[in-house]
Amino acid sequence: MTHKHIRIGMVGGGDGAFIGAVHRIATRIDDGYELVAGALSSDPNRALSSARRLGINDERSYSSFSAMAKQEKNRKDGIQAVIIVTPNHMHYPVAKAFLEQGIHVICDKPVTKDLSEALELKKLVTKSGAFFALTHNYTGYPLVRHAKHLVDNDVLGKLRVIQVEYAQDWLTEQAESTENMQAQWRTDPEKSGMAGCLGDIGTHAFNLACFISGQKVQQVSADLTAFVSGRRLDDNVHTMLRFDGGAKGMLWSSQVAPGNENGLKIRLYGEKAGIEWAQESPNELWLSLFGEPKQKITRAGHGAGEEANRLSRVPAGHPEGYLEGFANLYVDIAAAIHAIEDGADVRSVQGLIPSIDDGVEGMKFITAVLASSANDSAWHSLNAHQPNAQSPRGKVNE
Repeated sequence: MTHKHIRIGMVGGGDGAFIGAVHRIATRIDDGYELVAGALSSDPNRALSSARRLGINDERSYSSFSAMAKQEKNRKDGIQAVIIVTPNHMHYPVAKAFLEQGIHVICDKPVTKDLSEALELKKLVTKSGAFFALTHNYTGYPLVRHAKHLVDNDVLGKLRVIQVEYAQDWLTEQAESTENMQAQWRTDPEKSGMAGCLGDIGTHAFNLACFISGQKVQQVSADLTAFVSGRRLDDNVHTMLRFDGGAKGMLWSSQVAPGNENGLKIRLYGEKAGIEWAQESPNELWLSLFGEPKQKITRAGHGAGEEANRLSRVPAGHPEGYLEGFANLYVDIAAAIHAIEDGADVRSVQGLIPSIDDGVEGMKFITAVLASSANDSAWHSLNAHQPNAQSPRGKVNE
């Protein structure tokens, strides 16, 4: 079936915002969306100038996200979905405003600032009937999808070990004391929420491990540290993991590891084989069948499966990367939204899209890691907290 562009709005992501621009590029790569409205900044002047630069009509540049939700709902040509790219503390109120109007929501991670909000948001999603997607974009890489295919089809056998890491170095010094706005809000508990590095990139590593393995984390034993003097949130995380399928794992995330730009890596080992993938070399996946030579599988090359090939745009040997992987997630989101609006069964297209349930699991993970670290790395269950319990702040070692 041929479809028109999905009309989208954006909250946050004005001039100078990194992730807002990434989302906009991702929506345009496959020409499936049209940006028609926005509340791009809490500063009305900046919001308007950003909207004009992006070709949004003045009448659809809003100074309030709540006004945007109501007015867009009442337009015949109103937005079908909103993209939320604000600091973490605004995810819940913005999503709530649009869900209450029955507008689909595409939200950056982590889903909310704490577990209580995440659980409330899940209720709102269910009540609204609107579609909700969480942009754990690394799940959109073709070879990540192929890695999941290998696990799902028992090529590795029963999983034993899952090792995942996400290391950066951009907060090695106290960047939040400079004019670096990204550093300022990501290290501010009022805007970032309960966690720093843990919430910013640790949740990506956690989600990737669960996505590929098909297993959920049951328990964690964690040690959080704020190495930079005066920093109020963690900048380094060590966590041991126990999965519900019997696998054991380790997760390291750090933003104070010199020499690491965006070092997301994952290794999974089963009874029959192991696989390795690194985000900085995204067009290669290594498969090691026990007792046989190591194999390199390339994107769109020999050995890549149907799902990986579906998400590849150019022939093998032509590099694809971060923006294309992000766009792949938007391809699947578009298919889900069209299916919903056509009255079709959305289950066949939404299984690979991170959902509100993944967002809740991410917040359970953050909460459990904070609790474990605050209790001298004692093992802590992801399901230890009651729905109405206050999420712990935890403490970090300095």
